[in-house]
Amino acid sequence: MVMNMNNLSIFQKVSEKMNITEASEELFISQPAVSKAVKNLEKSLNIKLFIRDKRNGLMLTEVGKEILILTRQMTFIENKIYQVAHRENQLLSGKVKVGSFPAVSTNILPMTLALFRSKYPDVYIELIEGTSDQIKEWVEDRTVDMGIVASPFDPYEFKVLNKDYMVAIIPEDHRLNREQQIDLEKHQNEMIFCKGGHEIAISKIFQEHNIKFKETLTVQNAETLINMVKNNLGIGIVSNFTLSSVSHHLIIKDIQPRITRDIGIITHSFDEVTPATKEFINVMSQNHNSEPFST
Repeated sequence: MVMNMNNLSIFQKVSEKMNITEASEELFISQPAVSKAVKNLEKSLNIKLFIRDKRNGLMLTEVGKEILILTRQMTFIENKIYQVAHRENQLLSGKVKVGSFPAVSTNILPMTLALFRSKYPDVYIELIEGTSDQIKEWVEDRTVDMGIVASPFDPYEFKVLNKDYMVAIIPEDHRLNREQQIDLEKHQNEMIFCKGGHEIAISKIFQEHNIKFKETLTVQNAETLINMVKNNLGIGIVSNFTLSSVSHHLIIKDIQPRITRDIGIITHSFDEVTPATKEFINVMSQNHNSEPFST
């Protein structure tokens, strides 16, 4: 059986969009051509890749999900072949797909992107933003070539970029504004937690200090947390790294016990990433005074 890479590429785009029309628009080909490519792939493999549901639209079958992961691996290998060939000719091109959470996109990536683009203008960077947990899933199924996430990093290979810690934020007129630090156990009923991949670190410290973790109020992003705190709904608990990416006029306090985490790069294997991805990691590492990887 000869595998049609074009059909696989179209299948991958349809799987990402779950919509024939949107896939055709991104691929700049007609809807019938997209549908035909998918049908031809299904016919050549003798399987159903999609369930066509009237209510939910397109849905991947279980085998379709497996084929999608393998298709991404084939796309990765094809991309790597071209990048290795270009490197041999003293060029670097292709695509690097980076998974990142918003605070990293604000604090770390702008300088890295500027330096990388000045060195390698022919490499296209695709940035996909999500939570640390989402990014780990994207690394796992190879939606992205590399991810930048908060610890823990298992089971992936990782390189630490930044040391982070949790802080408390309160309004200027808060009764605790003269305290040097805020005791989490004493004020646990007033805490508003900002979810950002640090839940495991919080739970671990709370267990070590026999503090009951009470989720009285949790939010998804720093902007929401800041507005909650401004309206005197509680004491905000957020990562200092995340907080530094947003504008606010709140008082920042250290907390007790101290909660730390790391921000780092993860991949399946640093030895197996594409040449362009390896160079992107090197530029990022050098920009953060970390030891670069050999190429």
